[in-house]
Amino acid sequence: MYIAIDAMSGDWGLSVAIPAAVTAVKKWDDLNLILVGDKEQIVSMLPAEYKDSSRILIQHASEVVLMDDHPVQALRQKKDSSMRVAIDLVKKNEATACLSSGNTGALMATSTLVLRTIKSIERPAICAAMPSQKGWVYTLDLGANVDVSAVQLHQFALMGIAMVQAIENIEKPTVGLMNVGSEESKGNKITQKAHALISNDENINYLGFVEGDDIYVGNVDVIVMGGLEGNIALKTSEGLAKYISAIIKQEFKANILNKIIALISYPILKNIAKKLSPSKYNGACLIGLNGIVVKSHGNADVNGFLQAIGVTRQLAQNNTPEKIKNLIRT
Repeated sequence: MYIAIDAMSGDWGLSVAIPAAVTAVKKWDDLNLILVGDKEQIVSMLPAEYKDSSRILIQHASEVVLMDDHPVQALRQKKDSSMRVAIDLVKKNEATACLSSGNTGALMATSTLVLRTIKSIERPAICAAMPSQKGWVYTLDLGANVDVSAVQLHQFALMGIAMVQAIENIEKPTVGLMNVGSEESKGNKITQKAHALISNDENINYLGFVEGDDIYVGNVDVIVMGGLEGNIALKTSEGLAKYISAIIKQEFKANILNKIIALISYPILKNIAKKLSPSKYNGACLIGLNGIVVKSHGNADVNGFLQAIGVTRQLAQNNTPEKIKNLIRT
């Protein structure tokens, strides 16, 4: 299994991608990587033992998609970018999956153009795990599709099921549809129609409508929503995590007594900080494509990027696109 890594993209590029890659191949014996980017720079930064190793290969790419590049510009003018070359490797079956921390719009547009969507899937979606009181909740779409139809929401449910089966090994994940209330009568026409479609699908273990607070309660394994709502939920969660961390620091620094209490409770605070760290949840799948593409957060640190490599590995091991095809067929 080879995973192609767009090593040049994101806020930190090679300074994060290379140490994460080295740690990954040491951690997982079944994993091999293809680092895509400027060969000279990559070689200069790789540890000596991996410069001629079959575990980490190098694929040269002369261009980089910048974070502020327009998706159309990236598609038309940067065909030898590290992002495009990494996705092309998946298309040519030279890599099982691709991971990039680059421009989300460009990654989605390029992946869709090169790999195409699975037959009967209208649009790919962004799916990622979010923490809950009972483990993980997989939410989609997180921003790829602002305007969605009932049919697409139904398809998102099937794609979310496949992702949970691949990563969590849950045979029949439970599914909820995001709405303004849990009552059957609530919701707009699209939500109501999607509710009917999902309810009548025997492949879906559907529990009905859920609300925003259910993301963190964890009563379902998959929550389906439109890209607008999903992106708002994701960004709000990230902002709230930062706010909670800042408030805790402020309170413990307020006076000498609070500082003493902080020292005593340091192990607890350390565990809380780990749970609130975005790096723990890094790695969102562009699901619904004829191939596996994972998006890392643009400013992820080494641990965060390593987490995304782990997610990509699990999706590749379980052949998630094939799981989706099987769900669509039945």
